[in-house]
Amino acid sequence: MVFAKANLAQDAVSSSRRCAACLGHLRTAPVCAHHTARSYRATQKALPHPHAVRMSASAKLQSETELFLEKLEEESAEVSITAPDFRSQLVQLEDQLHNLQAHIDDLYKGAFSYEVDRNSDTGVNAINGDITDLTEEAFGRLGRTRPEAMKQLLHDKERGDPKGWAQAQHHIQTAKLQRTRLTREIEDLKSTIMQADMEASRDDMDDVADRVPLGGKDTVSICLITGFESFNISLYNKVAKELSGKLPNVRLQVFSDRDLEPKRAQIEAALENADVFFGSLLFDYDQVEWLKARVDQIPVRLVFESALELMSSTQIGTFQMGASGGKSKGPPPAVKKLLGLFGSQREEDRMVGYLSFLKIGPKLLKFLPGQKAKDLRNWLTVYSYWNQGGQSNVVSMFAHLVDQYFKPTGVAPAKLLETPATGCLHPDFQGFFASPAQYIKWYNQHGPLGSDPTHPTVAVLLYRKHVITEQLYIGQLISCMEAQGVRPIPIFINGIEAHTVVRDLLTSTSEQASKSSKPTLKADAVAVDAVVSTIGFPLVGGPAGTMEGGRQADVAKAILTAKNIPYMVAAPLLIQDMASWSRDGIAGLQSVVLYSLPELDGAIDTVPLGGLVGDNIFLVSERVDRLSQRIKKWVHLRRSQPQERKVAILLYGFPPGVGATGTAALLNVPASLAQLLEQLQQQGYDLGPAVSAGSVDGEAIVTALKMQEEQRAIYEGKAGVEKRGAGEAEAFGAVAVAAEVDHTRLKGMLTYPPEWGPTEWGPIPFLPEPDVLVSSMERQWGDLAAYRGIATSASGSAVVSGIRLGNVWIGVQPALGVEGDPMRLLFDRDLTPHPQYAAFYKWLQQDFQADAVVHFGMHGTVEWLPGAPLGNSGLSWSDVLLGDMPNVYVYAANNPSESILAKRRGYGTIVSHNVPPYARAGLYKQLATLKGLVEEYREKPEANQTLRAPIIQNLAQTGLDRDCPFRSPSADSDAEPELLTAESAQGVSEDEFSEYVSRIYQYLQVVETRLFSEGLHVLGQPPAPDKLGQYLEAYFGDSLSPEAVEVVSNSNGESLDAIKAKLQRIYLQSETSTSGSRGQEEEQKVSEAVQIKGLLHQNTEEMRSILRALNGEYIEPQAGGDLLRDGAGVLPTGRNIHALDPYRMPSQAALERGAAAAQAILKAHRDANNGTYPETVAVNLWGLDAIKTKGESVAIVLYLVGARPLREATGRVARYQLIPLEELGGRPRVDVLCNMSGIFRDSFQNVVELLDDLFKRAGQASEPADRNFIRKHSSAMTQQGLANSWARLFSNPAGDYGSMVNERVGSSQWENGSELGDTWASRNAFSYGRGSERGTARPELLEALLSTTDRVVQEIDSVEYGLTDIQEYYANTGALKKAAENARKDGKSVACSIVETFGKDATPQELSDVLRLEYRSKLLNPKWAQAMADQGSGGAFEISQRMTAMIGWGATTGFAEKWVFDQAAETYALNPEMADKLRK
Repeated sequence: MVFAKANLAQDAVSSSRRCAACLGHLRTAPVCAHHTARSYRATQKALPHPHAVRMSASAKLQSETELFLEKLEEESAEVSITAPDFRSQLVQLEDQLHNLQAHIDDLYKGAFSYEVDRNSDTGVNAINGDITDLTEEAFGRLGRTRPEAMKQLLHDKERGDPKGWAQAQHHIQTAKLQRTRLTREIEDLKSTIMQADMEASRDDMDDVADRVPLGGKDTVSICLITGFESFNISLYNKVAKELSGKLPNVRLQVFSDRDLEPKRAQIEAALENADVFFGSLLFDYDQVEWLKARVDQIPVRLVFESALELMSSTQIGTFQMGASGGKSKGPPPAVKKLLGLFGSQREEDRMVGYLSFLKIGPKLLKFLPGQKAKDLRNWLTVYSYWNQGGQSNVVSMFAHLVDQYFKPTGVAPAKLLETPATGCLHPDFQGFFASPAQYIKWYNQHGPLGSDPTHPTVAVLLYRKHVITEQLYIGQLISCMEAQGVRPIPIFINGIEAHTVVRDLLTSTSEQASKSSKPTLKADAVAVDAVVSTIGFPLVGGPAGTMEGGRQADVAKAILTAKNIPYMVAAPLLIQDMASWSRDGIAGLQSVVLYSLPELDGAIDTVPLGGLVGDNIFLVSERVDRLSQRIKKWVHLRRSQPQERKVAILLYGFPPGVGATGTAALLNVPASLAQLLEQLQQQGYDLGPAVSAGSVDGEAIVTALKMQEEQRAIYEGKAGVEKRGAGEAEAFGAVAVAAEVDHTRLKGMLTYPPEWGPTEWGPIPFLPEPDVLVSSMERQWGDLAAYRGIATSASGSAVVSGIRLGNVWIGVQPALGVEGDPMRLLFDRDLTPHPQYAAFYKWLQQDFQADAVVHFGMHGTVEWLPGAPLGNSGLSWSDVLLGDMPNVYVYAANNPSESILAKRRGYGTIVSHNVPPYARAGLYKQLATLKGLVEEYREKPEANQTLRAPIIQNLAQTGLDRDCPFRSPSADSDAEPELLTAESAQGVSEDEFSEYVSRIYQYLQVVETRLFSEGLHVLGQPPAPDKLGQYLEAYFGDSLSPEAVEVVSNSNGESLDAIKAKLQRIYLQSETSTSGSRGQEEEQKVSEAVQIKGLLHQNTEEMRSILRALNGEYIEPQAGGDLLRDGAGVLPTGRNIHALDPYRMPSQAALERGAAAAQAILKAHRDANNGTYPETVAVNLWGLDAIKTKGESVAIVLYLVGARPLREATGRVARYQLIPLEELGGRPRVDVLCNMSGIFRDSFQNVVELLDDLFKRAGQASEPADRNFIRKHSSAMTQQGLANSWARLFSNPAGDYGSMVNERVGSSQWENGSELGDTWASRNAFSYGRGSERGTARPELLEALLSTTDRVVQEIDSVEYGLTDIQEYYANTGALKKAAENARKDGKSVACSIVETFGKDATPQELSDVLRLEYRSKLLNPKWAQAMADQGSGGAFEISQRMTAMIGWGATTGFAEKWVFDQAAETYALNPEMADKLRK
């Protein structure tokens, strides 16, 4: 093969790109002439302008695109739909959009046409315009330019017309959501038009299969369907054309997996008449099942590298892969023995040995007798032709097949043209290099960058198929990397040899310096600075390893640890096209290939490099530049000395003004910061001459940073910040520094080069203007020159401030600008960061020139900024602001959910830290008094009747009477629970009262033994013996004796045998030991305790890993989780944590636990509702609990619907299958509204698609409506004219996160709980599922589902994040409950079940019960309060967060029991010592 020169490849790709990009060019009305349909190529004109017809206020927006496409599906598959049909539809949709915008403007005008306080000079009078002309655009402009007037206007409206204001908000939100959906439909239709144009303009050879003569009865019909190699469609069509000339009686029909829907009838006919079926790279379960049912009658079936279920259909002569009827499957015994001789004896090298056999097997099998060996030889020959690829080989493959199994062709197949299984290449070299060593020898002399050592050397793993088919992007990729100063070593592989290449042929300076054994490393292995895989998948096994349950992740980790260099994945999308990436982000299996699986190996900084346009792969050179520059930054860290490096450490301070500065969840930031700075100084970093061991005071740094937040200092700009100094931090050399970035400079920072065009941006559906980011920002925040807002000086410049210690800069990440901004809270969703936020990060990049940035704790906001949900592009704000800076992100080990976002959208190399120790709540104050009274009464009830009154009085004062009522009402009664008073208690019989006291005692035990997280963790600090004991006691509970816990905790380097012997002596000496069994079971527990102790003492790895990351070293991966639930497998910390394989959700254990929880939820509901089942249950699907529980919340959904996972042979979940009604024991299918967090939505898109498919099948099932509530509700919605009536998966807008309810509560931008319910509904009205259902606004459908919701379900996955600990619970669970109550017309309260899954008992509890238990064990508990207050400013902030959450729960659910607020005041505000401590 002759590889094209780089410059020729560049020109060819650029030319192709211009055409592709022009197709959807927003600045060009006509479609590009190169790609228009031949039938109307000469007459193509611009799209007509929409008609200006207003829509009436009562008109409902229908999904016209959906109705149009559904109609097409009902018509014959043979009907040809032309682009003009779509264009006519586009005109109709644009008309509707124009009308809808007019309707929205009318709503705005109508909302403010009322009488208000005319005496106000800041309200309506101050607007200086006609209030009745306040359109949407004018309203937004007013909010940007005159926020105070806007606030007064809203205040006047709320005060003067509260009911009208509530209705206006609701109508405006609904109309804007409808506009969002309509805009999306227009975008989709434009994309469809683009695809239609491209299809129409394909070369004549693309239709050759339809022109091949059928021949007579001797015709051999071959049906070829290919999956993830659509780039070969053109090649296969060329093969069909050549075969028709050489072998007239052979007919080859070519299809891709994408044709299985639109061309189903045509494919079915081809399969029915086929003599040969050939399939490759087919994995979709539904497609596989459909094909399996239709290929079994075909005589010759060849399926390569596909789902096992389809590969088992392979049959050629007597050789069958999945034989039945007693026949042996696979090769004969002699061949199996032969297979064992290939490859090394290492388990991970088996597939590589298999490839070696495939190459030489046909020659060896000549010497084995029998027809089966012959057929196997032919199968291997066919595979060899296919695997080597190329037109000549594929033509010969089919010629050989026909000659061997049908009739002699008289045409001898050409000799196999072989390409090495692995090798290296370069555009400037004709041919291949056998090894990296040969390549680098040539490159040093002839390569564009020669042997210049200043350029980093990077191994780039390429997919061999792309090399064989001469994909143009490969040459461009190599040239682009070289243009950025990176020396690539392009190594092509089949996919399964990646680990052997990295292990044996590549090395590093770190590995060379290591004295460890390297038995497989070649003597001429080439030293590289980083490894980049353009293949994705696991390093060990590649695509084959993806399908195996037992992946060799530990092998990959060992290989990459030995190299100790960055391992990155950056690849073009082969399953997804460019348009869907730019519109929806990376989804489905493509996300698993590029992100989920490589992350298990420790991959970082994943960058999508391009994608499909039609059947061609295109590269986006702008993305290659980003990859190259990030590589160079990481390598610079490896090569530079610590004293030369500039490091920016970012703390957090959101929300502003409430003591949040210098805080992070579960982490003592000031103490941890001091530890890190001293470690940096010891490693040689320049922190100035005054820093020494023990000299750094983290609290002083935080105090200095708070001084810089003063508005007067910011107003005075750089001078105002710096003159205030660094306070007490100056004692160890800290200096206050600041900079001002004016609007001109900021615009320059955010503007792309004017010459950038399709070559740089690639074939995305529109071509961005150079100032696209600036324009977007100004639409949100107004003219930058006139902007005077967040963190701007008197001159309007953005102020960036921080504390500097030598080359280390410490600053506070800017707030997002949400607090106090009613425009954002009420009406906007497509935000950009505010100007100072952008200036902050751009200043770090360009002015401070940080070599690395450290985001200090969980969590920041840059990774949450608007942009592609997954797969950063040059228009993603997180990508723009982080730029090329390596991002070391310190994160709590128990949150693998949100850390995924930091890793994927924020380029974070995660360094996990441990959670604080666990403690038992105990009893305090009146609770302790109550327990004493109860215990005394139970000792001698007959003698202690006088204790009845004190018991009841204490019960009422602590609020326990609600948790332990004397009698609960019956299920068919609306009565309140019966509560005793001191007087009425005297009339209760002794037996009844004794039973009641026993129930009180049991509840007190629950409170006393409840776990909470005590205090905050200090980075890199091992737990002291007493804290270690708390970890062990919480983990083992009663299964390990207190003596064993104490001995293990206090052991100091003693061996396991010595610890066991010491325990034995204690047991022998103590007759009062509380230990249980001391046999083999306890010995095992002691061994486990010793192991956990050792792992907890490795907390020092946290600090070491930060330092290693700043050295550009490899950080070992590890599953995230917490000790209580996941055991020792999540330790030690200091690791690059990852999530689970999303294709195995739910696990079997999760399925069982989730089903048990769902069963209990239904029982509790029926018990409380006269035996009736809930019609709709809203289940919150959160990324965190899904990861940590391995899918228990998904299992709850499956049980409610009546479904089970259907797994492929590999264990991968392929479908959620409906269980027949007769197997459900008489219960109905319960409808489920799935409210997904943004992280669940983005991380588990395969699960989203499977659930969407399940709901569709359930909604269309031929079952009685009273036994299938999904069908009942879907039918009703369809009758109302709602499209996609089975949609049940709702979340925030694509690329956006959060309900914004907590923002409204935190900023007091609300009047009543109903408003918060409406806010939740407007933020979660976006539907997700299969196909184009990627955030479609469906507010009407959500409203209909909420109106039938009877119960809400929320899982709690860890001790650290209880209902009262974080604000997301009330902002989602509480607000969802309120939204359902708003939607219901019967005024009925919606119940809420809480499932705490972090312990052995996951019995669902009612929301109010859990809230009371949480408050008693944490916020109101002096033990918890004191431990948190001892943590300084971070602890004080944690307390304030829980106070805000208390308000939030009251606002959303009405939970406002007086004793909670009274005791909160007593514990904090009215306790002088505590109040003084918190003020400090």
